[in-house]
Amino acid sequence: MKVRKAVIPAAGYGTRMLPITKAQPKEMVPVVHKPVIQYVVEEAYHSGIREILIITGKHKRAIEDHFDRSDLTKKDKYTEELDRILEEVNIFFVRQREQKGLGDAVRYAEAFVDDEPFALLLGDNITIPPCTKMLIDAFEKYKFTVIALERVPLERVSFHGIVKGSEVEKGVYKLEDLIEKPKIEEAPSNLAVIGRYILVPEIFDYLKDLKPGYGGEIQLTDALRHMCRDFDVYGILYDGKRYDIGNKLEWLKANIELALKDEELGEEFKRWLIKLRI
Repeated sequence: MKVRKAVIPAAGYGTRMLPITKAQPKEMVPVVHKPVIQYVVEEAYHSGIREILIITGKHKRAIEDHFDRSDLTKKDKYTEELDRILEEVNIFFVRQREQKGLGDAVRYAEAFVDDEPFALLLGDNITIPPCTKMLIDAFEKYKFTVIALERVPLERVSFHGIVKGSEVEKGVYKLEDLIEKPKIEEAPSNLAVIGRYILVPEIFDYLKDLKPGYGGEIQLTDALRHMCRDFDVYGILYDGKRYDIGNKLEWLKANIELALKDEELGEEFKRWLIKLRI
């Protein structure tokens, strides 16, 4: 089946970004011209998806407001581009009632998914070029769950879900196990899950009675760990650039790198940085 739907979890508190996120969702933190979550919606759109479910929580109303059609009398090209996308996509919202982890958030998508494969994109990550399109192409080949991976330094493995698997072709791994934020000495590899997935509806069977795992939360990683014992689950090494806007340093890096590449701001911003002589 074709991947026609995307789910974007955006219910987290964003504590690593405090006090920036004290009164606004972390997904609405700006990166150059746009809030983070707009990049994520655009990634889904440019990957051919036209139905999107955003899972929100308390204090996230700004996300819903952002994806309303603009009633501004004067618009810039970025607002006009967003309005054009909103003409072509259907965006739905549901609220996660409690902060119980990513796995619990995904449970809220079951009715929306309606027995179809779907893309899952974390709402605080930007990938360039769009990682989701690469995963959709891989799904059409392998016909089952595919997960985006990247290599991380060993000192960073305890911040990620880490996979164990065997390489079946260049950059493609058949997964045997997944561990959420393992200790360095317990990590089976340095291949980390990066928040982009194509999942099949069977995932809800594995989430249904899942017990809390790392951090006392329902972990999607644990559900995938059980799934890969029964079905083929593949990891695809992503060779693009990912920005994790869940922490301040990466947010600052994203703003600088993307501003330097921007057609409107890039050259002037580069000249200003050179003058600083840092």
